[in-house]
Amino acid sequence: MARYTSSYLVTVSLNEVPPLLEQVLEAYGFNLVYQAVDYLMAKEIPGRVSYSKLVTLEVLIDSTKAKVNEVPVTWVVKNDELPLQTNNHCRQRFEDIQEAISKNKQWSLVASVAN
Repeated sequence: MARYTSSYLVTVSLNEVPPLLEQVLEAYGFNLVYQAVDYLMAKEIPGRVSYSKLVTLEVLIDSTKAKVNEVPVTWVVKNDELPLQTNNHCRQRFEDIQEAISKNKQWSLVASVAN
């Protein structure tokens, strides 16, 4: 199973994070499956790749550590594909999401760590 994680600290209010994340996910071909106050789950829209390569994305919003305009967000991007190559489909989608987060004009990226 391929799995990639990334943590960010974004400058935006806690209430603005879920709708902004939803916009980013939809723009990159993900359907929102589940949403809670501090958690989002989205799945890649079928059609481009086989089902084993479809990516599931989980977003954890750490509201306990959030400050007035700084919110920690952690992404987990995974699928059932074995990561036999470094440039697999899951990795490509992970990099797409990282780029979308860093270039989003509606928030400012304070810090990021990718695993």
